[in-house]
Amino acid sequence: MQQAEARTQPQTTGPQNTWPQNAWYVACTSAELAVGEGAKPLGRQICGERVVFYRDGEGRVAALEDFCPHRGAPLSLGFVRDGHLVCGYHGLVMGCEGRTVSMPEQRVDRFPTIRRFPTIERYGFVWIWPGDPERADPAKLHHLPWAESPDWAYGGGLYHIQCDYRLMVDNLMDLTHETYVHAGSIGQKEIDEAPVETLVEGEEVITRRFMEGVSAPPFWRMGLRGAGLPEDSVVDRWQICRFNLPSHVMIEVGVALTGQGGYAADRSVKASSIVVDFITPETETSHWYFWGMARNFAADDAALTDTIREGQGKIFSEDLEMLERQQQNLLRHPDRRLLKLNIDAGGVRSRMLIDKAIREEQGA
Repeated sequence: MQQAEARTQPQTTGPQNTWPQNAWYVACTSAELAVGEGAKPLGRQICGERVVFYRDGEGRVAALEDFCPHRGAPLSLGFVRDGHLVCGYHGLVMGCEGRTVSMPEQRVDRFPTIRRFPTIERYGFVWIWPGDPERADPAKLHHLPWAESPDWAYGGGLYHIQCDYRLMVDNLMDLTHETYVHAGSIGQKEIDEAPVETLVEGEEVITRRFMEGVSAPPFWRMGLRGAGLPEDSVVDRWQICRFNLPSHVMIEVGVALTGQGGYAADRSVKASSIVVDFITPETETSHWYFWGMARNFAADDAALTDTIREGQGKIFSEDLEMLERQQQNLLRHPDRRLLKLNIDAGGVRSRMLIDKAIREEQGA
């Protein structure tokens, strides 16, 4: 068992603004934006900004401030016509660049322009840049090699969670909680017993844990079956959590038949995946959580994808209740000081990167 040194730390540290602005965040999935005449736009709050998303006549994504320049109504309550967004209040027609196109029986040439947000549609997601549009560099978009390979399958979902997005980062960068929160699916006592290592490589924080000669928990017994391996096998298991700005966590997870090389074992003797976590702030105490799993075994098995998605959804719903209740406690006791142990190093290092990015934006 690890020896943990307890230190008291303030509950919140760093700049007052809690998220970087000049970064690409997942705003929605491509499937959430309907195509065609009469399609309904999508309204969503991202990093404190209320934004309306829709597709123009060419199917391209547009993202505008969710504010009609006429009377301030939400444009997300309107509809799409001829590739333009029509306000559902008085029929004002808005172009993709944020300029009013027309309005029944009215002159609109002097209507104020509303804000337009840079977007990229890639990997099945729509990404938004909430900061300075002049700095919106597509090259800074998080690269997902698995999303470009036919050898991988992906399935996922979305949760709207009422807590500070950084609490989810903490949660994902310290998987010790699996033993307790997810005891019936992915948790096992060996997680507590295995040493955890945290390191920083450039702008990436890595927390990793390896377990040798263990029994596979229920979720990974299913994974072994899906990979065509005996589900009751003794396995070596790994968890490698990778945090990248602004708030993405990719977790390499898997099991291999014991003694075959563990994480480095041949694909024929293991079931491995990447837990995909895109955490997009909504407000100071809420966020959008785009979760999923990419796997490189049985990639053409759609039924297995659905089964994994269902199982993963149940696992993450258990996190949801814990995190929302944690947030309520923190709001109720804002002056309490929280303990930091060595198992919290991944979350602490991740927050340090977030705070550094914010300070740089503010010119501090």
